[in-house]
Amino acid sequence: MPSQSETIIRGLLASADIEVNGSNPWDIQIHDDRFYRRVLSEIELGLGESYMDGWWDCQAIDQFVDRALRARLERKIQGNWKILFHLLRYRLFNLQTSSRAFKVGEHHYDLGNDLYRAMLDKRLNYTCAYWRDASSLDEAQEAKLDLICRKIGLKPGMTVLELGCGWGSFAKYAAEKYGAEVLGVTVSAEQVELGMEMCRGLPIELRLQDYREVSGEYDRGDIYWNYGACWT
Repeated sequence: MPSQSETIIRGLLASADIEVNGSNPWDIQIHDDRFYRRVLSEIELGLGESYMDGWWDCQAIDQFVDRALRARLERKIQGNWKILFHLLRYRLFNLQTSSRAFKVGEHHYDLGNDLYRAMLDKRLNYTCAYWRDASSLDEAQEAKLDLICRKIGLKPGMTVLELGCGWGSFAKYAAEKYGAEVLGVTVSAEQVELGMEMCRGLPIELRLQDYREVSGEYDRGDIYWNYGACWT
């Protein structure tokens, strides 16, 4: 009998015409049943990282993503109290510990900075880009960074806390272009090492630290996820 998590995820995917272990190129093939609970508890992050861990795959992942986005699955979640209840339960009983967080950093990001330099833009952004008026990845990523700074009303002298700072791409832009002072934390030692090198001479501190250990008061905050960014 399928678990509640599996039933919920299968139902959401079916509403986007995506079948689990189906025969269409956009259908996903599940290799580890832990996939369902992970996606339900971590949403986009769980989907992406479980793919990297080999828990699922898809012949045409671009078609899978297109169908999921067109179906506006996030709205189906927001309007379903049963799904929201399970999300809340999983987040309240999240077993993620500080030690596990650093293992994620070692496993996913401490693979050698040359790999990420080859696949990312020159600033090493690891999130979505803003393509409205851009003609290259570098331009699109800088447009995104500027959009973030404008959205949060960043002014010279403001202090910013960034959780999940990566290689310091946002911190460097905010300091160079807007005169901000930034503290960024990450669970990747290699990101800190290269990030501090790239941000040398700027009012930026990047720390190898779990976000739950951060204290202090800041004018603005920035939280980065694999598929986008949230600003407060």
